[in-house]
Formats: sequence, C-alpha cells, structure tokens
Amino acid sequence: MQKDIRYCTEMAVWIWTLSILSYSCVTCGLRPKNWDSFQSKTELSHLTVNHETGTVYLGAVNALYQLTKDLKLYPSVEEVSTGPHLDNKKCTPPIDENQCTEAKMTDNYNKILLLDIQERKIVVCGSLFKGICSIRELENISNRTYYENGSGEKSFVASNDENVITVGLITSLKKGRMMFVGKGNGLNDNGVIISTRQLFNGDGREIFELYADPAAIKSAYPSASSQQFLYVFENNHFVYFIFNQNNNPGTVNRTLIGRLCKEDEYYHSYFEMDLACQDDSGPYNQSNAIYASIPGQIPVGKTEQNNEISPEDTMLIGLFRRMEKDSLECAMCVFSLKKINEKMEENREKCYMKDERDVFYKPFRTEQPPCTTPSHQNSSKTFPCGSEHLPYPLGSKEGISAEPLLKKDGINLTAVTFTVENGKTVVFVGTSDGRILKVALSNPAKEYASILIEKNKPIQRDLILDATHENLYVMTTNKVFRLPVQECSSYSTCNLCIQSRDPYCGWCVTEGKCTRKKECERSAQANHWLWSPEGVCLNITSANPQNMSRRASGEVELTITPLPDLNEDDQLWCHFGEMSHQAELQGEAIICQPPNEIPPTTKGEDYVLVPLDLMFGNNIFFANGTYPFYDCGEAINRIENEPNGQSSLASIEVIFSNPDLAEECPHFLNPNPEIIPMEVSTKVFFQGKNLDHYEGSHFKIGNNRFGFETAVERAADGTFYFQSPEISSAANETLPLSLFIKINKVKIDSKLIVTLYSCSYGRDDCSLCLAADSKYACVWCDDGSSCVYTKQCSASTETCPPPVITQIEPKNGPLSGGILLTIMGSNLGIKATDVKEIMVADTECIFKEEFYSVSTKVVCEVGSVPEKKKGKIKVDINGQEGISTDEVQFTYQDPEPTGIHPQKGPQAGGTVLTISGTNLDTGSIQDVKVYLDHEPCRVIKFGQEIVCVTGPNNKEGPVSITVWHGGTQKTITNEKFTYTENPKVTKITPEASIRSGGRNITVAGAGFDIIQNFFVEVVFKPFGDISSKRKRREIEELQKFEGKTISKINDTAIVFLTPPVLEDPENYRITILIKMDGHEVERDFQYVADPTFENFTDGIKKQVNKLIHAKGSNLNKAMTMDEARAFVGEEPCNITTLTEKDLYCEPPEEQPPPKRRQKRDTVNNLPEFIVKFGFKEWVLGRVEYTQVSDVPLSLILPLVLIPMVAIIVISVYCYRRKSQQAEREYEKIKSQLEGLEESVRDRCKKEFTDLMIEMEDQTNDINEARIPVLDYKTYTDRVFFLPSKDGEKDVMITGKLDIPEARRPTVEQALNQFSNLLNSKSFLITFIHTLESQREFSARAKVYFASLLTVALHGKLEYYTDIMRTLFLELMEQYVVAKNPKLMLRRSETVDNAGEPLYKLFKAIKHQVEKGPVDAVQMKAKYTLNDTGLLGDDVEYSQLTVNVIVQDEGTESVPVKVLNCDTISQVKEKIIDQVYRNLPYSQWPKSDSVVLEWRPGSTAQILSDLDLTSQRDGRWKRINTLMHYNVRDGATLILSKMGVSQQPEDHQQDMPGERHALLEEENKIWHLVRPVDEVDEGKSKRGSMKEKERTKAITEIYLTRLLSVKGTLQQFVDNFFHSVLDSNHVVPPAVKYFFDFLDEQAEKHDIKDEDTIHIWKTNSLPLRFWVNILKNPHFIFDVHVHEVVDASLSVIAQTFMDACTRTEHKLSRDSPSNKLLYAKEISTYKKMVEDYYKGIRQMVQVSDQDMNTHLAEISRAHTDSLNTLVALHQLYQYTNKYYDEIINALEEDPAAQKMQLAFRLQQIAAALENKVTDL
Repeated sequence: MQKDIRYCTEMAVWIWTLSILSYSCVTCGLRPKNWDSFQSKTELSHLTVNHETGTVYLGAVNALYQLTKDLKLYPSVEEVSTGPHLDNKKCTPPIDENQCTEAKMTDNYNKILLLDIQERKIVVCGSLFKGICSIRELENISNRTYYENGSGEKSFVASNDENVITVGLITSLKKGRMMFVGKGNGLNDNGVIISTRQLFNGDGREIFELYADPAAIKSAYPSASSQQFLYVFENNHFVYFIFNQNNNPGTVNRTLIGRLCKEDEYYHSYFEMDLACQDDSGPYNQSNAIYASIPGQIPVGKTEQNNEISPEDTMLIGLFRRMEKDSLECAMCVFSLKKINEKMEENREKCYMKDERDVFYKPFRTEQPPCTTPSHQNSSKTFPCGSEHLPYPLGSKEGISAEPLLKKDGINLTAVTFTVENGKTVVFVGTSDGRILKVALSNPAKEYASILIEKNKPIQRDLILDATHENLYVMTTNKVFRLPVQECSSYSTCNLCIQSRDPYCGWCVTEGKCTRKKECERSAQANHWLWSPEGVCLNITSANPQNMSRRASGEVELTITPLPDLNEDDQLWCHFGEMSHQAELQGEAIICQPPNEIPPTTKGEDYVLVPLDLMFGNNIFFANGTYPFYDCGEAINRIENEPNGQSSLASIEVIFSNPDLAEECPHFLNPNPEIIPMEVSTKVFFQGKNLDHYEGSHFKIGNNRFGFETAVERAADGTFYFQSPEISSAANETLPLSLFIKINKVKIDSKLIVTLYSCSYGRDDCSLCLAADSKYACVWCDDGSSCVYTKQCSASTETCPPPVITQIEPKNGPLSGGILLTIMGSNLGIKATDVKEIMVADTECIFKEEFYSVSTKVVCEVGSVPEKKKGKIKVDINGQEGISTDEVQFTYQDPEPTGIHPQKGPQAGGTVLTISGTNLDTGSIQDVKVYLDHEPCRVIKFGQEIVCVTGPNNKEGPVSITVWHGGTQKTITNEKFTYTENPKVTKITPEASIRSGGRNITVAGAGFDIIQNFFVEVVFKPFGDISSKRKRREIEELQKFEGKTISKINDTAIVFLTPPVLEDPENYRITILIKMDGHEVERDFQYVADPTFENFTDGIKKQVNKLIHAKGSNLNKAMTMDEARAFVGEEPCNITTLTEKDLYCEPPEEQPPPKRRQKRDTVNNLPEFIVKFGFKEWVLGRVEYTQVSDVPLSLILPLVLIPMVAIIVISVYCYRRKSQQAEREYEKIKSQLEGLEESVRDRCKKEFTDLMIEMEDQTNDINEARIPVLDYKTYTDRVFFLPSKDGEKDVMITGKLDIPEARRPTVEQALNQFSNLLNSKSFLITFIHTLESQREFSARAKVYFASLLTVALHGKLEYYTDIMRTLFLELMEQYVVAKNPKLMLRRSETVDNAGEPLYKLFKAIKHQVEKGPVDAVQMKAKYTLNDTGLLGDDVEYSQLTVNVIVQDEGTESVPVKVLNCDTISQVKEKIIDQVYRNLPYSQWPKSDSVVLEWRPGSTAQILSDLDLTSQRDGRWKRINTLMHYNVRDGATLILSKMGVSQQPEDHQQDMPGERHALLEEENKIWHLVRPVDEVDEGKSKRGSMKEKERTKAITEIYLTRLLSVKGTLQQFVDNFFHSVLDSNHVVPPAVKYFFDFLDEQAEKHDIKDEDTIHIWKTNSLPLRFWVNILKNPHFIFDVHVHEVVDASLSVIAQTFMDACTRTEHKLSRDSPSNKLLYAKEISTYKKMVEDYYKGIRQMVQVSDQDMNTHLAEISRAHTDSLNTLVALHQLYQYTNKYYDEIINALEEDPAAQKMQLAFRLQQIAAALENKVTDL
C-alpha cells in the first residue's frame, strides 16, 4: 500500500516536473537539447565523479549533494546542509559567542571535495571554522564519519577566505593515506601554502594533521604574496601544484608549476618555475584553468594506478589570460610534462653547481639568493628528491614556455579537459559567457563547435568527463549539466556530418548515417567510414562522357571518390531521372544506363540537368549529382543574347564538369583582326568548325544593335571573311561587336566577337593622341586639329604645340617650400621625360615623375624662398615653354598657429582639436601635419582653422603641439594640450532590453566631462552552435546597431535608447560598445524577446473599477513599472503593478477621447487601451466606462439615501465596535501563539544545529571499536542479574562460591551431575512446574530462576529453546482456554544489543542535558524531556572553557566545556568524561577519587563541593560552584588522583567523598533552586489560591523547553526507531523463528484477531526487549546513566511502548506532558511497527535446522566465559528449598520413575550438602 502511494506520488511529481520543463523549453527556446541537469539552491563550488559507480558529488555554498550519473538526487540521500553557522574568520573554533563577540551566521563555501575510492570515503572541507575538514561515507554523504573542531591550528586545512582557492589530492604513501593540499593565503589564514595531511590516526597525530612536523611550506610574507591555486596532480613519485602568484600589487602575475616528491616529508625536493604561454605580443600571464592527463586516458578508480604511467606520455593543457587593462585576450597552450621535468632537472643542476644570476630564489621566503655554494656534479641525479645540505625550497624564474594553439578575444576561457577520439585530441573549453567550445587539437587548434550551456553564466573550473568519456559534466554558477561529447546522429546528410569537423563523427557509407566509428559495422574496411575532420564525402568526381546530346544518349561511366571496398554481394542502384536500374561495377568505375526519357529543355535554356542518384542496397544514399544533356538548336538562340557569347551550360556549375557547348555544336572563331576602327570599313577574316552539315551553303553575318547584315565570303584557304560597315559611337573608346551567322533565317552561331575602337574619344590634344597605344594607329591630324585613324588623315604631325597652363593647386605655400604643387593644362608632354624644367615664382620646383599624367598634369615640389613673394609658373616641355597667365600665380606666405581648443582630452585619443592662427590655409590638407609631442593628430579639416583628431598616448599630462606646413615647423608656445585619464564605466543599468528597443540605458562612470562625442553600438556576434539540427547560420560578420538619442546627463552619466535588433537575440552573444572619443569600453548586455499581450475579449474592456488589467507573458523580463507606459485614448493610465504575466493601471476618472489618428476606426467613440514598452506599442482593445445614471443627485439624496444612511451608520457602528474588539483580542492571542511557536521553532533549530556540531566529536567515528559495548559475559550479567536484590554484589556477577577449598572438587563434581540432570527434559519440565506451583515462588524469583537456567544451559541453547517451546505451548494453551490470549507474554525481562543508534541517542541526551544547568540536589535539569525533571526556574549561567592538565599524564592541556553554575563534582565528571572519552566508563576514575586544583596566581586553590567558604543561610548551606570560586573562562585546572589520606587535614572534610559528614540534622544543602522550608511552607498554606495558580503558571512557562529539547533530539529518536523497526535491516534468526512460531500457533488455535497476534509479538520483542534496553543503556554499554538522563530516556521508552500498542490514546488538555510531547509522532511510529511485523512475516522462513545451527554457534562462542558452575549452584538452592515437593513430583511422574530421576537428585543432594540421605 505504502509503495503504491509512494509510486503514485513520484509519478505525479515526475509528470508535473516534465510538464514544467516542457513549458520552459518551449518558452525559452535557448537550449534545444534535452540534457540531464540539476539546479542547486546556492552557488556551486566543486564537482567530482566516482568513476566506479557514476555517482556525482557537488559541493555548494552551505550544501553537499550526492547525485546519480543522470543528475538525480541519490535515492535515500538528501541534500546535506553544511551552513550557515555562527563563525568569524578571526576566531578559533569551536566558536563561543562569549569569546567571539564578532561571530555571526556565516555561509560555508565548499573548498575541497575529494573522493577516496580506496577507503570508500569522501573528504569535505569548507570555509567555516578556519577551513577544517570532515570525512563522509562515499555511499551516503549524509553520514559523517569524522569531524573534529577542537584540535586547533593543526586541523586548519583549507582557506577560510571564500575568494581563495584550495586544491587537494589524495594518495597513498608508505605511512598510509595522505592528502596533499595547496591553498592561497587569505587575510585570516595561517600562512600554510602547501602541506601534506594524514588521513589516519597514528604516530601520535590526528586525522588532517601534518604527517610530519616539516611537511608544509609556510609563507614568510603572507600579506605581500597572493597565490591562487588551479590544479594539483601526481605522476610517478611526484606531486605537482599549478598556481598563479602575484608577489606585490602592480607587479606582473606569474603562473608557476611546483613539484614535490611524494615521500619527502621535509620538503627538500620542492621546486617551482614559470609556466608561460606567450606569443609575439607578449605573455598571457594569468592561467585560468589547467588539466593534465595522458591523452585519451580513461580515469580509474584508484589514483595509485596512475603511477605506472610514464611521464613522457602526460600532457598539460592550460588556459591563459593576458592581464592588460581594457582588454580581454585569452589563449590555450599545451605543455609536455616530460619537458617540464627535464627543465626542472636542468635548473636544479645549475643551482647546485653555483649560479649567482638573479634567477633562483627561495619560494615563500625573504632570504638571500640560494645558489651561492657549489656542490658536487650531478647532485640533481644523486639526490633526485633533494637533501638537507642542498638549497630548498627552490624556485627559478627560468621556466618553460609554449605558443598558443588557440586564441580568443572578448571572452574569458574558464575550464578545460580533454580526451582522444580516433587518434585526435579533443579539448573541451568552458567560457565566461556560458558556452562549451569543442576544439580539435592541432597547430593551430580548430574550434569545431560551440555549445550554449547557460547564457552569460560562466563555466566553472570543474569540467569532468565520465568514466567512459561518453558524457561531459558541466557546472555553471548553480547548475550542473550532463551532455554527450558528440551528437553525430543529428547530422542527417554526409555533407552536414563532414562539415561539422567533429573528430567523433564520420559518415557510415553503407548505413547512410553519421555515426561514431565503433558504431559503423564496416568501419574497418577502406572508405566505409568517412571521418569528419578529413572533409570528404563520396562524390561523383567525373563522368565519361562529360555530357551528351539528348538526341544521341548512351551509357555513362562514373568515377566515385573515395570509392569504398565493395563485396560481390553489395548492390548499387542508379536512379537516373525517372528510371531505376542496377549499376554495373567495372574496376574502379560505375556504369549507369541513360534514362529512357529525357525531360524537355526549359525555355530559354540550351540544356537540361537530369538528377543522378546512386543508392546502396536497400535504398541507402550513396552519392548523387546531375548530368547535362544539351540541345544545339536552343544553344544558338541562347548565345545570341549572351554578352560573352557562350552557352549558359558553360556558366553553370554542373557536378561533373563545366563543358563548352561550342566544342560540339557548329560555331565560328578566331576573327582577324580582332580590333577594327570605327567609321572605317575593314575586311575581317574568321574560321568555322563543325560545319559538315552546311557544306556548300551561303552564310550571312550581321549585328542587331547596329542593324547591319552582309554576306560572308569564303577564301581559297577555307577561311571566311566579310567587310565591316562604318560605325560611329561617341560614347565609348572601345566597343565589343557581337556577330551572328545564319543561313537563310536560321542562326547557326552568335559568339563571334570583334572590338571597335575610336581614336578621337578622350584625346583632345596632340600629346594625348600621340600617347595612344600603337595598335590603334591613331595620328594627330593638322587638318582638323584632331586625333583620327591613320587612314583618315592626309597630313599628320609628330610634333605637338607648346604647353598651356590653366590651373594650379594649391595656390600658396610656406616660405620653406617642401609642398607638392599640381600644374594642370594641355600638351604637357607625351611621357614624363618630356618635362625638362619647372619654375614657380622664379624658384625651381623639383619634378615628381611618379605623379605625372600624360599631357594634362605635372606635379613638383616647390623650393624655399627667404621672404614672402608671388609669381607665375613656367614649364619647359621638350624645349617648348609654357607660362601661366596673370590669373594663375603662386604665393609664398608664412603660417602662424596661435591657439587650441579644447585643451584636454582622454589618453585614448579621439578628441577633435581645433587649431587657430594666421595663414593656416597655406598649402593643402595633404601638406599639413600636426603632432602632439611625437604622436600624430589626424587632420580632418583644412582652412582658416585646422581641425585634427588626437591619437592615443600612454602617458598622462601636457604635451606640445607642433604644426607642419610642408617643411615649415611651428610650435604653439603659449598653450599645451593635456592628456587625462580615460573615462571609466562602472555600471550599466539596466542590463537588458526587449528586442524592439527603446529602453533607457544609463551608463554610469567618471570622467565624462572631457569627452566630446559619445557613440553607442550594440554588437551581435553569433554563437555558431552547430550542434543544432537547424541549418547553421552563415553569418560570420558582426552585426551592429546604433544606440538612439545619446545624451550626456552629467560628468558621471550618459543615457541612450536601445535600438531595435534581430528577431532571435537569444542566439547571439551581445555586447554594448561605448565609444567616448577614442576610448572604447565593451560590456555584456542582454536582449530578450518582446513580451506578448492578450487582446481584450471581444476587443472591449468593460466595468472599469478604477483598474485595468492586461494579461501577457514575460512582461517584466526587461521592463519595469516606472518605464512602461499605458494610455486610455489620449490620456495616460497610471501603472500600479507589473509582474511577469499581469499589468494593472489606474485609468483617468472620466472617459478620455480616442487618439485622433484612430477616430474614424473607433466604434462608438470608445478610447483605445495602448501599452508602450520602449519603441514597441500594443493596442489591446478599447475601454468602455460604466455609464452613470441620469437621475439628478438632488432627488436621490433626500428621498432614499438620508434615511438609509442614518440606519446603516448606527448598525455598522455597533457591529464594527464589537467585531473590532473581538478581532483585536483574536489577533493578540494569535500573535502571541505565533510568537511562541516561532520562538520554539527557532530554539529547536539553533539547539539542533549546536548539538549536531558538538556531537560530531563524539559520534562521527562510532563503530564497533569506538562504541563501549560490553563483552558478552558482562552484558548477560547486567541483563539477568543486575536487577536482582543484591545488584552488583550478586554472586552471579562476582562469580565467587562460598565453598571450603577441601570440598570444592566434590561440589564441582556434584554440580556437573546436576547439570546432566537438567539436561533431562522430563526432570527440567517437572522441576519448573513444581516451582511455579509454589505460592511463595514470586515473580522476581521466577525471573531470577529463568536467568540462572539460561546461563546453566547456555552450552545447549538448542535444547533450552526446545524446553522454552514446550513451556510456551503450555502457557498458550492456558490463556487460550481462559479466553485471555492478549494477556500472554506481558512481562518484560529480556534484552539484546541495541547498537549504534541507541548509543548516539544516549550520548545526545546526555550532551543536551549537560549543556544547561542541572540541580545536583533536586536532580532537575533545564534541558529534559521529562516535565517532572524540569528545572522550573530560569537560572543565569554562562559557558566556560577550562584547560585541564592531568597530573602525571603530560603537560598538554585538554579544553573542557563547563558551566559556571556547575558544582565541583559536576565539573569533575565533565572533565573525566572529556579526558577519558576514549576509554570505557569502567576504566574512568570516580569523581570522589580525584582532586581538582585551581592556581589563579602563585597560590593553589583546591576546589570542593562544600568547604568552610560555602554560603550559609540559617540551616541552609549552598554547594560550591565555579562561580563561587570566581573561576574565569580559559582558566587552567589540575586534576590529580590523590587519595583522601594524602590531603591536608583541614580539607579532608571538604572532599566529595566526605561531603555527607557535613549533612547533620541541623544542616540542609541546596544547589540551584532552594526548596521552600517549613516557615515558608506555612506561609504558603495560608496564601491565596490565586497565588498558587500564579506559581503553577510560571512553572508551566518553561514547558516550552520540553518542545525545544524534543525538536533538538528528534533526529536521534527517529534514527533509533528506524534501526529497531526496519525489517530491511538484518533481523536475528531467533526473531523470525519466534514470530513464525506465534503465527503458526495463532492459526492452530483459530485466533484470527490481528490485535492478539500483534500483542503477542509486541510483548515478546519490543516491550520485553527494546524498552528494557532503552531504559537501561548500561545493560549493553559501558556507560554511566545519570538520573537526569534516565528521566528523558523513560519518556522515549514510554513513547516506544505507546507506538507498539494498537490502542488509540485519546489526548486532552489534562493528559501528561510526556504523552502530549510525542503525540504527533505516535501514528508514524505505529505504522513503523506494523510494517516491521509485516516485513518479518514476508522474510524467508528459518528452518529448525538453521535455528539449531545458529544457537549452537552462540553456545560455542560464549559458554566458556559464563559462570556456569555458579549458576548451577544457585539453581540447586531452589532445589534445596523445595526439595520434598520436587522429589514427590518426580516419583509421581512415570517417565521420571523410569529414568530414576528422584534417586539421581537425592545422590546430588547428598554430595552437595555433605549429609547422609535415606537412600
């Protein structure tokens, strides 16, 4: 039933969860993959995987998780809470609020989470309590097996700074299991950087203590050095640490690798050196993550197995970041561990042989350089692990470096791991924006995929592959994902599979799918599995023929590359067009027959492509292509209109080739000449091809554009020719002339082309004409002063006219010259050598040949002049001189810059600087250069003022401004430009916008006052996630969107509106680029999809009750209530609430008009309801206001309202007054009850937390060795004989027989005979029946007799069990006949081992009771479960920690927690409890046998319960406490085991053992609460009843403490009940055997009442067994049960008894507090009892033979240790007492007579009693 309910519940939860997840996936659309995932409530720190079981462990803030491999919570293992707890980084644990006043609730950051597979445990360290660690069970992390918080600094392992990383490694050394730890040094850490901690108790050291005194490196300058550890690993006999180190603020960061011999407890071998990743731009000087492994190695369970791996095979892959301001550059480097070791050995040898360079140093030290003394050669080999005489620890600045194989800008690389697939190393890299990059290792490395895990959530450092390397565990801030390392099956085609470049994937040819190699059946055969990185699919690479005419088709021979090895049984099919047939294999070729029908040629095309598919076997795709069939007739028509004169078939890429159709069809080619002049008729020759069909025909040639057509003649040599017409075209210099050739009206060819050219085009002067290409044959004709074709001119010239100068640029220049002058005109030469001389204003200007343009432009560099002047320009062209006119003159002038604006700008540059002065427009913009010191300022504007843009400068401060005009340099002396620090951007708020944009974004920072121009861009970069099944985006370019309406608010803030962007922003990485002049700052930003709104039902919102409600989704994802706008018509609607799905706003009081633009569309003139988010606007419908009545208010008031209001007001007033008064009373009571309940809950929580922390010391390592379980004999003695009247002095416990030595042999012989007699079933049954029939044989005597009999017959338990079975059957018969079967087995007198849960429960109760005051006289405690033992007064007290030194047992003190209100005896007991906690109680000294001494100064004070200093008040005397002696916190006490006789005489009366000597008749003592004496009692009797009730009420206030204690202990109580009442645990065979026996007897006697059977089982086991143990833990444990502890145990025992009965207990207010306390849990416990009985019934039956074997084993194991002879002697005492009755009974019994049992008894009696019988 319970399983069914649980199953249904789990199914419901799963269905609900899956529904939610489905909805989430639909709505978010961010991650199409259905990966396994788990979300933590807090930030995650560590992830580790047990590769043997697949179990995943997570360490988070305040929590630990144990998950299955698919990231579900582990069955029966819940989240483990590790915090928050009361702590302070400066305080030493355990935390005491009185000592650590700054303590507060502090989060616990997980620092170490290490699996120890070999020992089946997990080591967990947190940031709380100075970084102490605990050990938990590997199979169930909720079980903590070791925790010690009082060992001081030696147990401080991890850093208690949440920002400082700690790494650890567990391995085996010769001494045992060890843990190597590396950690940075936080502000409050102990300075230990690297240490070795032992994981076992031994060698005088505790767990987590340094395994040897020197086994640590401690920083000598903790405040000046910062280490961030990244990774620790072992290889061979070394351990390696990798960490970043920054010695001083402002210095360059270093990444170091440190090495240590594992067995080196003195750290002589420690060596560190730099691990550098750098390129040409410099080092990437901070490592983010490192992973070391043998490529492709699958992790094994035990670390030691790695030791067999050769270091040469080990590879390190590291992620590094370049630490530079305002840049984010990361890289991945690969290192060889073999080379690292070689470099280390080389460096060590250099040091040992003396190296005085500033290369070597002592890590974490401030000492002098270490390598100053030479040692013997090869010391590094002689002492591979260093030595005491060699320098140590040692560090070198000369390390090993590598070049990056992968570089990334703009994102941080945060995590790395790698493996090998198909011989290719695959690296998985985590990024700061929440992605996993998949990288194939090569040089350079190739990133082949990018998977978005969680947007903008950095991937944490712990990136782990599972045991098979099939899945990758990825951890973000608070989530863990499990994703497959490959998704080959998502690629549906070979091209997609190959394009992925995934080393895991390849195309399985004969199966037609993308798979891993091992999944492809024929992958071992050549070319059957095409590996993705090789980039090859099956392709039809050639066809023979390459194409064919549709009129003459034949078979096609195909070549496939690469062709797989095919068997004879393999079949290939050709699907050619509509026809399908089997292909023929001929060697490497595949033969396909052509289709029967070829599709018609498309209109306008000259060919048709027919699809050709090759299929393998059962329709599996093999390869495909298209094959061209051409049509010559269509080709000719097509070519006519093609400008290049080619068939379209030649321009279209066909799978096989790019054939030229003209090669097959009739065509004409090779015109001669190819170039002909315009306006001149020319004879053109050409050739023909494939003209056999037209033999003897007459062709015509023509051109449609120029409308000519002429006959084609045939020359004697077989060539063709025609005479071209005269053609003119003023718009072009050259013109292609396409010619068609036809017969009659049928065109044969249209691709013959000749080129027309014109000499006059663009050649207006003689020089340009003569400079034309000679092939054009152009001449300058004097007749028309023009350039023409040579045959058109009768008088041409070779000499041109003089040059003409029309314009110069610039028109002025500086006196120093140095600028370029451009002279423009005509006839300025045919070539550069024609220019002989240039003069400007009578000053030589140097010709610049490189800028010369034929005839039209000459450029020269003007010379310098001493003073200002103006003049003409002269040019000499081959002796012909050209002089400019008066209008064209050059002026020399002197520019003078005098001022600048602005006078400061950012270091990044970009400031628009304006320079003012005189004559600044000298020269041209190309001649002007501006410099700020030596940095150029880019000139953008030239004129009366010069405007330039400043460049960057790496220094702040003023700079000089220099302006160059050509060779003239002028510096502005009166003003300087000042570079100031770049502005800073500190925050962008908000950080998200809707897709449509329009949201106000504020950029906050400093230094905006110096910025002239602000520009904001939103940059979109695709993630490139090719794992998606959707087509991969081809967008490689960044997409940018300009921010709108940018404005500067003040010097610390600018605001802009977000622009509208792409439809799917979730698929991009989005950043905001803020450009401030030349300074750029990039910040991450987020765009979300636009929200959606639901339109109003029927388009109208009615009944507006001062609120309009609009529904939608994602309304507040990127919008706030203050930013959103809503309108009713033209009036605003005040938004009051905005949630994810709802918007509420207050509309105007009166109905506003609709917006003008929509008046025509508005029905009944209703206003629209409009919502506006940024630029996006939604019209949801219209709003209809409720119509108000037209009846005048003046009529309504007097007629109706006034009389009604009067009546209502009076009624309401009376009702409200009464109801408000009652409500106030109710609220007051409710508030008080809630306050009380909350305080009790808080107290329970606090007390439970404190108890769990403090109990760990005593219960974490509980196992058989630690629980003080009594041996079998002591256990049986206590169970059977301790309750007897003699107690501990019972003869069965002492084992002493009072027999004279002379008679001992006789007595022992007689007792052995008596034992034989007891082994007679007839005798024993008669013996027992005879005793039971005696009236004076009491119940106590019966119990004692049964106990003796059990011991006496222990050697034959199977026989004893048979006797018990016989007696039990008789007993059952009695009760059944008497019709009272339920009364059977009601006594409870037997017991068994309750085990660990009981011991923990006992210790928890004891610890909780002793935590508060306990009255030593009244035996009442503040913390108890028993109301009768509750201390009714609120006693003031405080906790102290005293340091106790035990005399003669060393000088080390033991801290003990006590209370200042404890009596001295109580203090002694607590001290003894702590000092001797590892010994059983029986070996502890008694409190009255030790003396406690306090030495506050030079004097010694012996502390006693009572002495001469005790307080007296009449006849009352108060017991001394620590408060009485004024013992303070931290005091040192000395405990000595001196006897009373050794004490001074004046102290003897004060010894605890002598305390009762003081208790004379006239003296009374009290401790915490003084009882009312006789006088007070008399007064009390005469007091009022109200006073008594008040006193009782005050006492009952403290009953909430019962609830507090109950809540604190609840887990321990539950654990005990579960351990006792869980049939899934091992149930003793005796229990199963006996319960089956009861079931059989019930069936035999036809007892069908389940209550009766239930009561039988309850009376025989729980009540007779467990309740007794629960009340008496000392029966099985070697412990002392104090009276106050016993009181609480009794309450739990009563609860156990109530749970075992089926009777329903009706509770009321008058029920005892003890019953009420566990009333809620009783029903649960009852169900547990029922399930326990049911579970036992369903177990496999125990046979008689199995039972006897079990009993025989117990007999053999323990009988020898029992006092069997003493038991026999005691049993005989009963025989002696009832001798006559027994003899008579034996003589009356026929069976006894036959065996002469009476006679044998008489013989035994004679021997034992030494008397003569009457025999």
